[in-house]
Amino acid sequence: MKAAIIYPGIGLPKYTEIPEPLAEKDNQVLVSVKAVAIKQLDKSIASGKHYSSVATPETGHIPGGDGVCLLPDGTRVYGMGISGMMAEKAFIHKDRIVKLPSALDDATAAALPNAVVGAAMGLKFKANIKDGDIVLINGATGVTGQVAVQLAKYYGAKKVIATGRNQQSLARLRPLGADETIAITGKHEHFVEQLQELHRVTPINIVIDYLWGRTAELILSVLKGKELFTNPVTYVSVGSMAGDMIQLSSAILRSVDLKLTGSGIGSWPREHTSSIFSDILPEALQLAADGKLKLDTVTGKLANIAELWTMDVPDGKRVVVML
Repeated sequence: MKAAIIYPGIGLPKYTEIPEPLAEKDNQVLVSVKAVAIKQLDKSIASGKHYSSVATPETGHIPGGDGVCLLPDGTRVYGMGISGMMAEKAFIHKDRIVKLPSALDDATAAALPNAVVGAAMGLKFKANIKDGDIVLINGATGVTGQVAVQLAKYYGAKKVIATGRNQQSLARLRPLGADETIAITGKHEHFVEQLQELHRVTPINIVIDYLWGRTAELILSVLKGKELFTNPVTYVSVGSMAGDMIQLSSAILRSVDLKLTGSGIGSWPREHTSSIFSDILPEALQLAADGKLKLDTVTGKLANIAELWTMDVPDGKRVVVML
C-alpha cells in the first residue's frame, strides 16, 4: 500500500510503498483511510520534539494520529489511529470512533476533531465554562483558536475577546462569535491598555491561551489584583506558539483569585478523555454538518505529501491529505 513515512530530524515525509498492516488485535480494527489533517501536533511528534514522540531515525514514522476512514462494513467514521494514518490502510481503536453525519464532507471531518478537542477540553473541563462567562482566547487566529471562539459562544460565553497577530484574520473572527479583538503587535503598552479597559468593564473569567510566552506575561499582569476582593479567573495553557517559558511574579498569584492550569495529552483524567468520543466530538461534528461550526480547509493528494507538509496556508485554515 501507499503511505507517507518520515524520519525524525531527516527532512520531509516520503511517499512510498509499504506492506499492509496485518496484526489485528481485539481492541483495534483495520480501516481504509479517506482523509487526514496535517496538524502542528503531527509535525512535532514526527520531528521527535513532542513529549509523546516514539519514532527513531531508524524506524521512521507514518504521521497522522487521526482521520476519516471506512470500517470494513463501509461505515464512514472519524477514528483515532493506533498506527499512523497517512496511509491507504491503518489500524484504529474500536472505542475511539465517531460515526460521521452524512452531510459533513471528509476534509472538514478530518480537520475539525483535533481543534475541537484542543478547545473543548480546556473550556469545558479545565475552565468549567458556564453561561455568562467572559472568555479571552489568546492566539485565536489559528485553527484551534478559531474553533475555540465558536465553541466558547456555543457553551454560553457572554463575551469572547480574541487576540492574534493578523488583523485580517482577527476581523474574520467577528462573524464567528468574537465580540472584541485585540491585535498583538510590538507595542505591548497598547495591548495591555486595551485589555485592561475590557477587563475593567467586563471582568474576564476564563483565559484559553494558545501562545504563552510574552503574551501570557502581559495578560497575567492585567489580571493582577489591586483590591481586597478580585474576580475569579481560570487561566488554561493549551499551546506555546510564542514561547515555552514565562516569568511569573508571585504577587500576581497572591493578589488575584487565579487558577493556573494546562490542557493537553496527559492532563485529562480518564472520564474526561472518554467523553471526547461519547459527547464532545459527536456534538461538534453535528454542529459542523448543520453549518454552525466552521473551519476552512486546503486539500491535496497523499502523493504530494512533501509539498503539503511545508505548505504555507493562511491563518485559520488546515491542510488535509486526501486518499
